[in-house]
Amino acid sequence: MSTEYNGYVTEETIEGTEDGPLAGKTVAIKDNISTEGVPTTCGSAMLEGYVPPYDATVVSRVKEAGGTIPGKTNMDEFGMGTTNETSAFGSVENPAAEGHVPGGSSGGSAAVVAAGDADMALGSDTGGSVRCPAAFCGVVGIKPTYGLVSRYGLVAYANSLEQIGPLAPTVEEAAELLEVIAGPDEHDGTTRDATDHGTDYDFAAAADGDVDGLSIGVPTELVEGADEEVVETFWDAIDELEAQGASYHEVELPSVEHAVEAYYVIAMSEASSNLARFDGVRYGPSPDYEGNWNEEFAKVREEGFGPEVKRRVLLGTYALSAGYQDKYYKKAQDARAWVKQDFDEALSEADVLASPTMPVPPFELGESLDDPLKMYLADANTTPVNLANLPAISVPAGETSDGLPVGLQLVGPAFGEKTIIRAGSALA
Repeated sequence: MSTEYNGYVTEETIEGTEDGPLAGKTVAIKDNISTEGVPTTCGSAMLEGYVPPYDATVVSRVKEAGGTIPGKTNMDEFGMGTTNETSAFGSVENPAAEGHVPGGSSGGSAAVVAAGDADMALGSDTGGSVRCPAAFCGVVGIKPTYGLVSRYGLVAYANSLEQIGPLAPTVEEAAELLEVIAGPDEHDGTTRDATDHGTDYDFAAAADGDVDGLSIGVPTELVEGADEEVVETFWDAIDELEAQGASYHEVELPSVEHAVEAYYVIAMSEASSNLARFDGVRYGPSPDYEGNWNEEFAKVREEGFGPEVKRRVLLGTYALSAGYQDKYYKKAQDARAWVKQDFDEALSEADVLASPTMPVPPFELGESLDDPLKMYLADANTTPVNLANLPAISVPAGETSDGLPVGLQLVGPAFGEKTIIRAGSALA
């Protein structure tokens, strides 16, 4: 069970309605998504014991569709991490690769699916946090187009980048869950109606595995530099798609060279702003007020936040400070526009773009904790998609010689979920 690998923070059953497309299915929920009456900690001591008074929109939709929620899954603290080792409630071990990390920040969600302790799960993806753990745990993860799924009830890390997405054993099951949670929401002004963009919500039907005539663009920048066995496994998967009637050609995305640094400046800046509310007054442990308010505020945050969150808040605050905003934040936004332009151009010549989801196999537990830069650079293939607000899917592509899972990432045009689902279903 999940106690062996620490997949859940809270195991408490939330029943859904009796009928619906998810009737009889269990859907685990990442612990940064609000559940009425059930603790939501974001993997942080700052929110230990916090019980939301309302359900996130995606939780309401899962319950209305008949899904049963078995609990809240462990995660990197406030979604900040690539390995699921920054949680205040302990690291998660990868059930598909003993002694290795499950990937983050939605590592608990991927782990409970990989272990069979939940039929499906929801995670959130700010820079790859659904796709990374999907790849590391050998399951399927979808990062939807920005605006397809409501973020109402998601505890914000970086508003302009993040989306809630499904994890499941197969593409079809992930598509079924996406069907349930997608669509406009009056509580979230950033949501969009897919029908206004020339598509519909019949995602599961798209998982027919028909890739005959599919044009695949392979960005050389996202393959070069990856681990040798990851690259071999990636090309084996492309060969399999070719054998089923797809074709591929190489494309260039020169801007992705700057994507990781642009992503982290933007994400940390937004995190600095979003996490200001955790001050001991509105949220967090109550201060003693023995000194002045600033001292108590600092003390609460010193006790409540872990090292990775502190690092990102400090860097984000610095990037937004007077005299540095133009030097860092504005340049990062310029780079973001360049990344989006490159993706749009590449997708004008291909139906989907393909790359390894992660350039490396799953790290060993503890391997990257002392080297944050190593962890940040591992996000090189996933962060550009969030900067461009595009949909992407990670499907199992195979394993290394050591039996470590490798994922294939497929990226589509905005609201092109059905295309990446169809392509991914040819492999999983």
